[in-house]
Amino acid sequence: MYDEEQHPEHGPLAGFTVGVTAARRAEELGALLQRRGATVLHAPALRIVPLADDGELLAATKGIIDQVPDVVVATTAIGFRGWIEAADGWGLGEQLLGRLRGVRLLARGPKVKGAIRAAGLTEEWSPSSESLAEVLDRLLEEGVDGDRVAVQLHGEPLPGFVESLRAAGAEVVPVPVYRWMPPEDLSPLDRLLDAAVTRGLDAVTFTSAPAAASLLSRAEDRGLLDDLLSALAHDVLPACVGPVTAIPLQARGVDTVQPERFRLGPLVQLLCQELPARARSLPVAGHRVEIRGHAVLVDGDLKPVPPAGMSLLRALARRPGWVVPRADLLRALPGAGRDEHAVETAMARLRTALGAPKLIQTVVKRGYRLALDPAADAKYADA
Repeated sequence: MYDEEQHPEHGPLAGFTVGVTAARRAEELGALLQRRGATVLHAPALRIVPLADDGELLAATKGIIDQVPDVVVATTAIGFRGWIEAADGWGLGEQLLGRLRGVRLLARGPKVKGAIRAAGLTEEWSPSSESLAEVLDRLLEEGVDGDRVAVQLHGEPLPGFVESLRAAGAEVVPVPVYRWMPPEDLSPLDRLLDAAVTRGLDAVTFTSAPAAASLLSRAEDRGLLDDLLSALAHDVLPACVGPVTAIPLQARGVDTVQPERFRLGPLVQLLCQELPARARSLPVAGHRVEIRGHAVLVDGDLKPVPPAGMSLLRALARRPGWVVPRADLLRALPGAGRDEHAVETAMARLRTALGAPKLIQTVVKRGYRLALDPAADAKYADA
């Protein structure tokens, strides 16, 4: 387990590479990760398209002004603000605010509540959990039969939410403020996808369900979906900001980790616990060696290692203390071909990077082995 107080010179995520799929607040999330030592690969999995000039939003706004709903559900702060700003642009801002002052206004969480109050309105209720499911439960509990309920959509349809209200007898008026679309430039997303399937990432973060769905969709388009699902199941940790975000991944059978509080800070803290806990730590030649994504901690000192060296080290660590033949190590090297001399070259660079040559022993005419400490040999002998 990583001890930040014991190793203050580098962060808990040093040596790990984390993918960021967010479109909004990506810089903030990236900065939080980098401050804790992570290497960040950012690729927005989607883009947000405002609908200020969209006839659908204009029609919904006019419909609410002409026929006032009984309940309005605001789902996102950016969406609610965008709706009021768009109405202002059409000269309908004051009329819309006047109608909203007379209805039951429900906010999905604190940020939405802040946007509502900034517009000079007051919400009737907001769940502490930021869960739309809790909003739905409250509405169904109070009864919506015969009510007109306007729902500000947050970039994607909410079929379960909307259908449940309609099944309970409500007339639902969707208010589509902005939409999620695939990114215009797909090359960053493709680089992130390639990094995930080749295990060049240690974790990938998701802050919205559409971002998760977009990455899965792009993988399917490129014929890489099975490879991506395998990587997320075994080697690349999928971290979601909350349970709603995780739904597209869970629908594909992918288990995710989520913080208890659905915020960026707790998401980063969760990674600070999970990734070091997943790193392989071994007693080797009198040293403590912890193998991370693209670096190694040797007695707490961070040693960056080239990709070829990391491939060799992982191959040796799969059977610690056992001799691994050069032919097996050659197969572990990415794009090495058939020349076993490539193993010797990469091994020399690995030993230099580690700064402790005795960690890896050469076994003449057989191969190489990690110099596992004698006391640990018994533990790993039958591994």
